[in-house]
Formats: sequence, C-alpha cells, structure tokens
Amino acid sequence: MKVLIVDDDALIRESLSILLGLDDEIEIVGTASNGQEAFDNCQKLGPDIVLMDVRMPVMDGVLGTKLIKSSFKDIKVVILTTFKDDEYIKEAIKNGAEGYILKNQSSDSIVDSLKAVVKGNMVLEKNVAETLSSLIKNENKKDISKYNLTDREIGILKLIGEGLSNKEISAEIHLGEGTIRNYVTNLLEKLELRDRTQLAIFYLKNF
Repeated sequence: MKVLIVDDDALIRESLSILLGLDDEIEIVGTASNGQEAFDNCQKLGPDIVLMDVRMPVMDGVLGTKLIKSSFKDIKVVILTTFKDDEYIKEAIKNGAEGYILKNQSSDSIVDSLKAVVKGNMVLEKNVAETLSSLIKNENKKDISKYNLTDREIGILKLIGEGLSNKEISAEIHLGEGTIRNYVTNLLEKLELRDRTQLAIFYLKNF
C-alpha cells in the first residue's frame, strides 16, 4: 500500500517514514507538513492511504481530510494525533476519515491499523470510539422506520458500526462474503449514504 505521512513536525515525519517503511507491504510515497500540502501530494502521488496529524498550520488535518475525501473517493485517511479532542474526533470522522488513532502506540500497532483500513475496516482507538459514540448519540436520531431495514440488514449494520470488515462479518453470521457485499451495497442505497464510514456513523447515532 502507498502511504502519505502528514505532520508538521519534521522529526515525526522522518521517524514514521522509517518505522512504517520497514513493513514489506508499505511504501512511503511522500510526506507533507499540513492539510493543503497533503491534498496537493494526493494529486501528484496517488497514495492509497493518508496518515494525517490534526493540529497543523496553514490547514489542519480535519479540513485536509474533508478536502481529500471530497476529491479522491478511493484514498483512505487515518488521523494519527496526540490529541483526543472531542470536536476534532467528531469532525474528522464526519469528514470521511476511516480511522482516528493516537500516537502513544507502537509502530506495529499503527501498521496494523493501516492494513485494517485498506481492507475496508474503520479503525478507532478504544477511548476514541467511546468518545465518538457518546458524542453522536447526543445528536437527534432519525426515524429509521422509513428505511424499511430488515433484521438481517440491521444486524450487518451493527457489525459495520463495530468496525468489522466484510470477511469478518461473513465469518460472524455464516454468510458468503459476496452476499455481505450485496447487503452493504443495499444498505448504502437504502440509507442514501456514501461509504462504510457513514454506515458506521449512522449506526452509532441511531441505535
């Protein structure tokens, strides 16, 4: 997978480039010091995934995520930061980030998170997941009866909300992976949502 590292601290950029680049499945295609540079480099370098800091000059990671996700649907964004700020978490995920993890973890853990996101999972550090869930549940719930969701669809939506991939959902409920993909496609159409991240947020907010 091609990874773009975004952080305003040059030492952190260099360290992450070295440590993550040790994994055979990861190619560091470039670095950037703010959200605007990240967007520019996405155009030039075509990464599969952007590892994005939050608090940066010129353009922070939240706005950078919004800009990237609005222009490059196939590029994944994972927020990596020291800040467990409620509003940053909420806005980053709403803007399309597939993950929000903290810097106080090993490089192996970060690598595992990147690999999980590329496979279609949503990755949230435990404390971040709890914060996001409580924040979203405080918002107004939708009347979901109008969507005519079946019990099976609600069950799959729940597993997506818990961060499981199609393969993991398949093993969990003993249906073929292709069948799960069809259910996910149907859920996106019924709920008029863009991707799995929005499905996860929908579940956290409404169930």
